[in-house]
Amino acid sequence: MAVAAGGATTAGVRLLSVPRTLPAIRTSSFVTTLSFSKLGSFPGRVRSNEPARKKLLVIRAARTESHGVSLGFRAPNFQLPEPLTGKTWTLEDFESYPALLVMFICNHCPFVKHLKKDIAKLSNFYMKKGLAVVAISSNSVATHPQDGPQFMAEDAKLYNYPFPYLYDETQDVARDFGAVCTPEFFLFKKDGRRPFELVYHGQFDDSRPSNSAPVTGRDLSLAIDSVLSGQPVPSVQKPSVGCSIKWHPQKSW
Repeated sequence: MAVAAGGATTAGVRLLSVPRTLPAIRTSSFVTTLSFSKLGSFPGRVRSNEPARKKLLVIRAARTESHGVSLGFRAPNFQLPEPLTGKTWTLEDFESYPALLVMFICNHCPFVKHLKKDIAKLSNFYMKKGLAVVAISSNSVATHPQDGPQFMAEDAKLYNYPFPYLYDETQDVARDFGAVCTPEFFLFKKDGRRPFELVYHGQFDDSRPSNSAPVTGRDLSLAIDSVLSGQPVPSVQKPSVGCSIKWHPQKSW
């Protein structure tokens, strides 16, 4: 379910800002149609237990950037269960759609928590316009039981996810996609009978739990607007930033 930065290279594509306007699609853009809620800020602060020092400690999650997957990459097949309904989903279930957004998310990651409500809003908006959306959690329950299927189902209900939220227990699907962090966004385009091909592998927007940038979904929504309107998606894309996927202790890739 894509890329060189101003002076560095990753997978051979430049990582610069996505252009701020696409005149042909501005009027239908999700960014200009919905107003987003402001979510809680992060990091949090806790006081040390040492009474003499009383230092303020800043809690930070390990940051990982999406990388290593080139534009044009074909969506790999998958067969995964949806904990909320018990249904099993495959890539073939989305073959009739012109575009597919695959998101790797989880329950506990502060970067995902920062966007959950707005991911649901953006998905609901574009699913009505013909976009297929699926979310996948691949985190190890051995190290992070709060990301297990029972809690995934609860999260899907709580945030009213309009898309299936699937459980990748073996983590094989995350490996096949080349996913490394949560959240991580893969936008695929379908051209007739051709397989889904990756056209966007970048961030939701510039907002992070530790900054004051508003959550807008701008980068991802502009890419989706381009795909649904038949326009090319800019190859210059900022990577998604989030927590690393929590691999099973016995696995390393």
